[in-house]
Amino acid sequence: MPNFFQRYNKHLLHVAFWLMYASYFFYALSFGKRGDLDWVRLVPDFFFHIIMLLIVSYLNYFYFLPRLIRDRNAARYLLGFLPVFAALSYLLLLGKRFLISGIGDGNDSWAYSTRFGLSVFMAVFFVTAFVGLLRFIEDYFELENRQLTSELRFLKAQVNPHFLFNTLNNLYYLAVNQSEQTPEVIAKLSGMMRYMIHESNEEKVPLNREVEYMENYLDLEKLRLNEDIPITFEVHGEIASVRITPLILITFLENAFKHGIGNAGKGSWITVSLKMEGNTLHYMVANSIVGQTEKTVREASGIGLTNVRRRLELSYPGKHNLTVTEDAERYRVHLTIDL
Repeated sequence: MPNFFQRYNKHLLHVAFWLMYASYFFYALSFGKRGDLDWVRLVPDFFFHIIMLLIVSYLNYFYFLPRLIRDRNAARYLLGFLPVFAALSYLLLLGKRFLISGIGDGNDSWAYSTRFGLSVFMAVFFVTAFVGLLRFIEDYFELENRQLTSELRFLKAQVNPHFLFNTLNNLYYLAVNQSEQTPEVIAKLSGMMRYMIHESNEEKVPLNREVEYMENYLDLEKLRLNEDIPITFEVHGEIASVRITPLILITFLENAFKHGIGNAGKGSWITVSLKMEGNTLHYMVANSIVGQTEKTVREASGIGLTNVRRRLELSYPGKHNLTVTEDAERYRVHLTIDL
């Protein structure tokens, strides 16, 4: 249901406006007046009025306003649209007078008053102006969304080469040592690259696919380290039915291996926990700090964290919390996202 409203939000906004306006006009045309309802006059007047307003409004919406937005020439827009607006408004006025005089009871002098004519022109003006305002608002948010989408793609593109470089290093290490596990690594790498190239192009992916991707990454790292380093990865809760922005969790995992494993590996450890509580994701990555100062770790992981912080701001504004803590022996990241 949320996807339906997101996909058709513009159409639904227009439909809602016209339903509200039609309801108000119908009330003003019928129940707003004293006496019995004259359905023979009311129905043609109602539909003719609404149809003419639709024509004027969307002629402006689909033809004149796009030219104004493209050319940014207000004078040309006014010279082109005002005569059309005036002609169609006058045609609406003549049509309403004809319907009132031809179908009414003869007491129709009010339809030829200046007040009635002015009310018709003002109705056309305000409705056309409001629908035109919707066009400007829609174009503004569409432009903003395109800019945000471009920035997200750029940030995600920075993630992919970083991962590929790390994994190729692992593969090179195994190949040099003529490890029997090299074919397995190539197969896992192929599956991960397939996920990155194809599935991760979606705005959201199933969380279980993202977890599978992270598990493959962990397997590759364990092969490289010969499982000498204590690595814990725990998953709790239902993850198959929720979706998440792709490749947003892997940065913290990569940083843990990059900065949490000492040269000798002695005393190093990594703990990863992912838990779903209702619609809230709790993701924690903790690693040892071996042979590096806190400043070194902070500076080395700064670019990756800056990247992922920005992606979180764009993908989950006001719906996430990222906490980073560190001391002399441990570096810990705790991320919560309202999915």
